[in-house]
Amino acid sequence: MKKNFYKYLSIFLAIALIVSLAYALVPNSKDVTQASSGNPKLKGSPKEEYYMVTFASGIEYWKGCFKGMKAAADLYGVKAIYTGAPQFDVNQQVTVLRQVIAKKPAGILVTCANPDALKAPIDEAIKKGIPVITFDADSPKSLRYSVLETGNYNAGAMAARYLGKLLGGKGEVGISTVAAQLNHEQRKQGFIDTLKKEFPGIKVVSIVNDENDSTKAARGVAAMLQAHPNIKGIFCTDAPGGVGVATAIKEANKVGKIKIVSFDTDKGTLDLIKQGVIDASIAQGTWNMGFWGMTFLFYLKHGIVNPVDNWKKFGINPLPPYVDTGTMVVTKQNVDAFYKVNVIK
Repeated sequence: MKKNFYKYLSIFLAIALIVSLAYALVPNSKDVTQASSGNPKLKGSPKEEYYMVTFASGIEYWKGCFKGMKAAADLYGVKAIYTGAPQFDVNQQVTVLRQVIAKKPAGILVTCANPDALKAPIDEAIKKGIPVITFDADSPKSLRYSVLETGNYNAGAMAARYLGKLLGGKGEVGISTVAAQLNHEQRKQGFIDTLKKEFPGIKVVSIVNDENDSTKAARGVAAMLQAHPNIKGIFCTDAPGGVGVATAIKEANKVGKIKIVSFDTDKGTLDLIKQGVIDASIAQGTWNMGFWGMTFLFYLKHGIVNPVDNWKKFGINPLPPYVDTGTMVVTKQNVDAFYKVNVIK
C-alpha cells in the first residue's frame, strides 16, 4: 500500500511539474497581442500624411516612384499623397512645394526640377521640423536628409557602352536631354566621357534640349538629322524624349538605321522596344526610391533612427546622405518583365 502511495505521488508531482513548466512557457494574452502587433514604433496613424512632390506630374515615370511610396505607407499605416507641378516649370514646383509645407505634413519626398531653386523651400521645411528626402533629382546644397536616386553618371556610362557596341565603335551620335537638371546633366556627362574613353571612334555631334516633352524632342531631333545626316545613334536621358526621338526616326524612315538607347520604363518606351524602334532603355529603381524614401521619412518622424544621442542638437545627419537605387538595361529580350512597374494597385 505504501509503495503504491509513493508511486502515485511521484506521478502526480511529475504531472504538476510539467503543467507548471508549460504555463510558465506559454505567454499570456497581453504578450501574444504585443508580439502579433510587432514593434509599436513601426505603426503610425492614418492621420499622418506624407507627400510626394514632383514636376511634369502627369508623366508615367512618377507612378513607379509613388507605387513604392504607397507600399511603404500602407505597411506603416499612414497616408501617402501624390502632387506636383503639371508642367516642367521650376517656379510652379516651388509654389506647389510651399503649399504642401503650409499643410504641415509628417514628411515630404520631393524630386527637384532645379537644384538651386528648390533649396530655399526645402530648407524652410526642415527648419519647421518637417523631414524632407529628395529622390530622382537632388538639391545637394539644401538641408535635405538624404537623396535616393540613380547613379546617373554611371547610368550614362552604361548607355554609352550599350550604344557603342551596337555601332561597332564607329559613327556619329546625338543626345536628347533636359538642360540644367542635375540628374540629366550627369547622365549626359557619363555618356560623353565613356564614349571618349572607351569608344574614340564615336563622336557626339549634336545635343538637343527636349524639356521632358515628346513633341519638343521630335522637333529637335528632326532638326538634328537635317544638320547631321550621318548620325547612327541617339541617347535620350528621359522617357518623353525617347518617345519623341522614336517619332522623329520613324518619320525620317530610319528605323533600324539609327540606334536608340532611351531611359526609363513607361509603357510608350516599352512598346517601342517591342516594336524594334528603340533598341534599349536604362531602367531605374523607381519603386525603391519611393519605398525607401517613405521609410526614411517615417523613421525620422518617429525617432527610430538614432545613430548617436542628440544628433539633431549637434547637427548630425542620422541617414546615409546618398543612396544609389540601381539601374539595368531593358531590351527586347526582357521587356515583358517591366510592364507592371508603373501600375499602382
